[in-house]
Amino acid sequence: MLFIGCHLSSAKGFAAMAEDALKINANTFQFFTRNPRGSRAKAIDPKDVAAFLSMSREQGMGVFVAHAPYTLNACSKEEHTREFALQTMADDLARMEYLPGNLYNFHPGCHVGQGAQAGIEMIAELLNKILKPEQQTTVLLETMAGKGTEVGGTFEELRQIIDRVELKDKVGVCLDTCHIHDAGYDIVHNLNGVIEGFDRVVGLGRLKAIHLNDSLNPCGSHKDRHAKIGEGHIGLEALANVINHPKLQGRPVCLETPNDLSGYAHEIALLRGCFHGEA
Repeated sequence: MLFIGCHLSSAKGFAAMAEDALKINANTFQFFTRNPRGSRAKAIDPKDVAAFLSMSREQGMGVFVAHAPYTLNACSKEEHTREFALQTMADDLARMEYLPGNLYNFHPGCHVGQGAQAGIEMIAELLNKILKPEQQTTVLLETMAGKGTEVGGTFEELRQIIDRVELKDKVGVCLDTCHIHDAGYDIVHNLNGVIEGFDRVVGLGRLKAIHLNDSLNPCGSHKDRHAKIGEGHIGLEALANVINHPKLQGRPVCLETPNDLSGYAHEIALLRGCFHGEA
C-alpha cells in the first residue's frame, strides 16, 4: 500500500484536512502545528478530533505527519531562542496526544557558528527535556541539505543526536529527497548505496516518514529549493524508484512541492501510476 499525501492547511481543522486529502486521492497528509513563521496555535476542538479519528478509521488512512514551525532553532547560540523551541515543541507534543500514534517532524536547527558538535549536543539536550515515556507520538529529525550552519546535513550528525537521546524509542527520522540530494547523496544514480548508507549509520528501523520532493539544484548544491515532481534535477524516474524501493515501503510519503490542491492531485495521480504495488 502506498500511503501518499501532501502538505495541507490546518486552518479549518483536522476533519477538513482529512476531507481535502480524500478529495485528491491522498491517504495521509502533513500540516504545520501552528503558524510556520510564528508561535500561535489553534485551540484543539475535541469534536473535530473525534470526527477526524472516525473518518481516518473508516477510510483506512495512514499515520500523518505534524511539522514544527520553521522558526524553531533547538541549537541557537541564544538561550531564549532555545527556550522558545523547547516550550513550543513541548506544547505541540502535548497537543499531539489528542491524536495518538502519529509523527511530529522538526528541522534540527542551525548552530550559527558554534560548531556542529555543540549543535548536536544542544538538540539532544532539548529532546531529553521534552520526550516523555508515556507519549504516543514519535518525534522525527528531518534530513537537511547542509545549507549554512544547518545540523543534520549528514546521516552521521543525525546518528550523533540520536545516540545522546535517552528515550530512543520516541525518536525517528524523516528523509527528505530534495534535502539529501542537495546534501550530496546521489539518489538518482546510487539510490541503493544511499539507502545502505542510511541503514548502516542510522538504521532503517528509525526511518518513519519520507518527504518526496524534486530539487531545483544539482546534487551537492546545499541549497534546499524544492521543485515539482519531475521538474527538477532528481526527476520522476528517480522519485518513482524511491517509492518503489522494497526497503522504503509502508512509511507515509508527503509531498512538499510548490503546488495548490489541484497540483498535488496531479502529482499524487502521477506517482500512484508509477507505483508497482497496491496504489
